[in-house]
Amino acid sequence: MQIPHDTRIALDTLVDLVNTAPEGMPGGGPADGLADLGALSAFVHDHHISDVTDLGARDLAAMHDVRERFARVFAAPDAASAAALINQLVAAAGTTPRLTDHDGYDWHVHYFAPGASVADHLTADCGMALAFIVVAGEQERLRRCEAPDCGRAFVDLSRNRSRRYCDSRTCGNRLHVAAYRARRKEAASG
Repeated sequence: MQIPHDTRIALDTLVDLVNTAPEGMPGGGPADGLADLGALSAFVHDHHISDVTDLGARDLAAMHDVRERFARVFAAPDAASAAALINQLVAAAGTTPRLTDHDGYDWHVHYFAPGASVADHLTADCGMALAFIVVAGEQERLRRCEAPDCGRAFVDLSRNRSRRYCDSRTCGNRLHVAAYRARRKEAASG
């Protein structure tokens, strides 16, 4: 599946946003990755979200709402359900497609209106990235980690749609090692 650069960035940002929720943290920990304005400011900075200036309590509350609504897309049982959720998100953001070539990037499309809040900005761009996935018939690529103590969101961009874990080096290895040890223990006692 070939995904344009700006769509890939939006998907990566979306996954990171969804995974800031406490239930998205490894082990279901209580930490909220967007607990305060400082965390929101760091998120905006770390993801190079353009055209965002002053952030306030209203922005933080809106981002919590958007994050929860995007999480529902990852839980959607089918493409029609995902499409309905995405349509609601994108419509609420006041999507305004426009071509831009800022910060050294070649021409690409921004879907947020100039001066949009950070929540509307991400809702528009990330919502359209999700729309791209659904239109391509690839909604099943929107997944949650299968490690029992994880559940983080990810987009499976593997060629054969076989990715099961958010990170094969951590969650995948941890489960494989546990299974190996269980087999060795069983073999030693049997």
